[in-house]
Amino acid sequence: MSTPETLTAAPVQFSREGRCGKICINNPPVNALGQAVRQGLLEALQQALEDKAVDVIVVVAAGRTFIAGADIREFGKSPQPPLLANVITALEDSHKPIVAVLHGTALGGGLEVALGCHWRIALEGTRVGLPEVKLGLLPGAGGTQRLPRLAGIDMALDMMTSGRFVDASEAWHHGIVDEVVAGDDPQAVARMAAKQWMAGQIMPRVTRKLSAPANEEDAMERYRERLGRDVPYLFSPFRCVEAVEAATQLPFTDGIARERELFRQCMDSPQRAGLIHHFFAVRDTYKVPGVKSDAVLTTLGLLGHHPLFEALAAPAAKAGVTLVNLDEATSSSNPVTACLVAADIDSSRYQRLRNSMPTDLIWIEVATTDVMSRSISGISLVLPPHATDLLVCELVDNTGNAIRIQEMANTLRRLKCQVVVTKGQSVIAKLDKALKHSLNENTEAQVVAWSAQGWDLTPWQSSESLERAQAHDADACRMLDHAWQEVALRVSAAGQVHRGSDVDVLAIQAFGYPAHLGGPSFRALSGAES
Repeated sequence: MSTPETLTAAPVQFSREGRCGKICINNPPVNALGQAVRQGLLEALQQALEDKAVDVIVVVAAGRTFIAGADIREFGKSPQPPLLANVITALEDSHKPIVAVLHGTALGGGLEVALGCHWRIALEGTRVGLPEVKLGLLPGAGGTQRLPRLAGIDMALDMMTSGRFVDASEAWHHGIVDEVVAGDDPQAVARMAAKQWMAGQIMPRVTRKLSAPANEEDAMERYRERLGRDVPYLFSPFRCVEAVEAATQLPFTDGIARERELFRQCMDSPQRAGLIHHFFAVRDTYKVPGVKSDAVLTTLGLLGHHPLFEALAAPAAKAGVTLVNLDEATSSSNPVTACLVAADIDSSRYQRLRNSMPTDLIWIEVATTDVMSRSISGISLVLPPHATDLLVCELVDNTGNAIRIQEMANTLRRLKCQVVVTKGQSVIAKLDKALKHSLNENTEAQVVAWSAQGWDLTPWQSSESLERAQAHDADACRMLDHAWQEVALRVSAAGQVHRGSDVDVLAIQAFGYPAHLGGPSFRALSGAES
């Protein structure tokens, strides 16, 4: 066995070991498909093809995952060559067999790269998916044409219209991957794959040359009916169906052209802009501007009784955060760094306990818009109406202690909460007030009809009115939309939020505002109409 010869540098390296040429993607943290990776794949492939000692090529990734999708730093920018579709075509056209070794996740363009290879091996625990629909798009590098040829119409439509991830076992069952192997070392599996090929155990195949899937009109109609029932207001899922339908009706090259046409339609859709806005907005809501701290509070006290406290047990245990019930413990034996206080706690009892605790302890009152905070602590953790968990919350600061607020926000994020940091008065309370006013101005049947345009107002609806609702009510939608836009503009002007997009995240995740619209602040600033 010869000594590996490294021929190119990061983010993609080519090396040869015996008769195997290895293309290794090394672009941490998630091996995203940025321009340098795309260019590196082409260059490494060319070196493998020109190396006469190489008989088989293996594509593998370093780190914790295979290619996990596009590089988000390139979102909204003009694509720079080489285009991903051209890279995948080059891989597929290789006269030397190419084996893809998948681990972690192979998502979006990452799965499309694998589909362009001639054999796919997944480590146990790998997940694959085409989640572009969640950003208002469809797979745009051949995925809509290759996946149906491997997995069939039903599976392709399921994955593309839902964006769900598929585990390795299910992917193997449907032909998306050819093998599933045990182990946690993709580099070792790459070496194994080379030996398998040399032993004649791998039979490479070119995906585009596989028979086109049969035109299952029943499946197409079934998915159109399902989408029309569940998400009639969304654009890209229906385009996914059209693209898969093209795979059944057109030659591969023409199907690719149709995919590109439909992809451009999605790119031009305002829904894509709204979903991309939300994608970025959720990443920053916990950040206090000007504070650079990753510190997490390791011990949280709980005082009083609130449904949230019980719901915190599992995520806290997983995150390594200790919860201490101060109703049962003494301050000396449990040195807590912050305390969550139920809003219904007796104020005199609270004050006595506070006087007995360290002066630098953070006191945070847990409130909902139904039982609003009395601001006894200066910091409030506000939950959405009807909430009993910590999926989304608002951390309202009236202390000005930015560092402590950031530490608490970091802790809530560690507990898997979408936390939004605000100042002064609760934005959730203001959104709730505007919503209730709109409910009073409209019949319940109209409110239910909003769901036909993507509003998830289920907690405010009755089952009887759900059955009665028959039609859309665009005017009612506009009324609530405009009311929330006014809230967004007011709280931004008053400096109650660090970013206007924070209001959008609260509206979407706490109240069911349609994510594809981007949020009330996004729409107010873009001048969009409902």
